[in-house]
Amino acid sequence: MLVAGIDVGATYTKVVLCDDGRVVGRSLLPTGFNFARAAERALSAALEGAGLRREDVGYVAATGYGRHMVPFRDLALTDLTAQAWAIHRLYPDARTILDIGGQNVKAIRVDERGRVRAFRLNDKCAAGSGAFLEKTMRYMGYTAADIARLAEAAQDPAVVSSVCAVFAESEVINHLVAGRSAEDVCAGAIVALAGRAGQLVKRLRGEPLYVLTGGLTRVPLMRRCLEQDLRVSFVVPPEEEGVYAAALGAAQLAQERLRRTAQRATA
Repeated sequence: MLVAGIDVGATYTKVVLCDDGRVVGRSLLPTGFNFARAAERALSAALEGAGLRREDVGYVAATGYGRHMVPFRDLALTDLTAQAWAIHRLYPDARTILDIGGQNVKAIRVDERGRVRAFRLNDKCAAGSGAFLEKTMRYMGYTAADIARLAEAAQDPAVVSSVCAVFAESEVINHLVAGRSAEDVCAGAIVALAGRAGQLVKRLRGEPLYVLTGGLTRVPLMRRCLEQDLRVSFVVPPEEEGVYAAALGAAQLAQERLRRTAQRATA
């Protein structure tokens, strides 16, 4: 049966379609202010891209910041649970997951069965999340798609030391006014974000295998900074599966729920 996992994040909404354990479609769209509409639009985009119809979907699992705002959901689950499930299926030896999202950063420790045992979240300030980096890019006239390219071209990353988004933004503006390049400012923002994310892993007392998920898995500098700071190696899921990890986990858990329901019905 076709199932949909919908991750309604504060910045982006992701959908993964699965059929008998296979990923058959996915989509990623900006969330905006209306979570229900974002979920509907993202699901429609995933179905259209896969050549499927809405009536083909037999079960919907919602996760993420806006999971309870998805009116057509059959199941709502936390993104911690969804992330842990998906990563455990990809990497059974994984014990620490670091997810850097638009709204927050999560460090999750899981056991040998993929169950969440402990987690740490960043504070509510945007300077500790991907949203600050995207805002910095917009201020400089770029988009999130330019982050990796600019960061790799940096010669001398600018120092962004403030833990407050307002003050960090002032630092960015001051650097640009002083003539620093967009590449160095972009790289400096990534280094700062990596440092804050690394602190969560230290507080969690993370254990190997370490896996990095979230939109910033597309940025090689983020991974290098984390590995240098923590003196560990991170695995990044292939083919952007790290970006869709929560949606993928929600879809997999939807299939698991259906399987168990079918077993009880025939028992």
